[in-house]
Amino acid sequence: MSKIILGIIGGGQLGSMLSIAAKKLNIKTIIFCDDIDAPAKNFCDEFIFGKYDDKEKILEFVDKTNIITYEFENIPYETLNEINKKKSVLPKPSINRLIQHRLAEKDFINKLNIRTTQYKFVEKKSDIETSKDFLPGILKTTTMGYDGKGQYLINKIEDIEILNIDFSRQYILEKLVKLKKEISVIITRFSSNSYEIYEPIENIHEDQILKYSKIPAEISKTIFDESKEWAINIAEELNYIGTLCVEFFIDRNENLYVNEIAPRVHNSGHLTINAYNISQFENHVRAVCSLDKISLKKIANAKMVNLIGNQIELYRQNIKLNKNEFFFDYLKKEIKEKRKMGHITTLL
Repeated sequence: MSKIILGIIGGGQLGSMLSIAAKKLNIKTIIFCDDIDAPAKNFCDEFIFGKYDDKEKILEFVDKTNIITYEFENIPYETLNEINKKKSVLPKPSINRLIQHRLAEKDFINKLNIRTTQYKFVEKKSDIETSKDFLPGILKTTTMGYDGKGQYLINKIEDIEILNIDFSRQYILEKLVKLKKEISVIITRFSSNSYEIYEPIENIHEDQILKYSKIPAEISKTIFDESKEWAINIAEELNYIGTLCVEFFIDRNENLYVNEIAPRVHNSGHLTINAYNISQFENHVRAVCSLDKISLKKIANAKMVNLIGNQIELYRQNIKLNKNEFFFDYLKKEIKEKRKMGHITTLL
């Protein structure tokens, strides 16, 4: 078999880690990204800079690859769909289109008889004013937005005026749950009923950005089993190929809710690089490139801490690490206040 050349759309830290995993499997990677300074430049075999609507550049990228995947979901569906006509895009563009739209995503999950928080579609201010039962709630743009962007906490009706919300956009209003804990489940699906699934990961967010992840999650056996079962059902229903993350809320009454689906490798799964025999990144590459599925084995319990903004500086000074600590620098050129710059994983 000729050498596989994997195209990856997006050049952030997830693209970097996919490139590292692919190299281990003797797979060449070409990154296509609209950021000339994308950190994945440092890890891939070839880098193509271009806007996601630049047909000429995209064609150059497609012609050089055998199969294509992506590291984030906010890529225009039209772009992925056009690429898919020439070379296989995995996960399928139709999945990405569904998950790009928060209302469609929630409707899809509910149709599987899987619980989500209560939600409603919001087009105008009066839609919130007549929805007092949904407050306190989070108002989210139906498309785009991550790490807290495009999201507004509304405790009472009066907050709408203070927040200066742009109602030319469409939103979804989600009723807040009395949150006890957040977990995520990462699954890699290879084909029908063929998958590898990681144990649930416990997550802590600060300023709506993931700060800490750990395994094992301190959850009941019921939640452990239910979260994995729901992740499998979602992956099967989507006919998904690759690594998928399902994010969950657990409320104070021990009810489980799906918060959202990420159709890609996920920040909370960084600890799988050191804690498992096969990381979420390697499994994604294996699945999309039709390589062998290897049974997962946990090597150790672990915790991961994201290094945000200037927290990276201390670790860049060749700080001495213990044998059970692993430092990852995403090699982003510019340090920004709420930017994920790297992470530390500790095996426990």
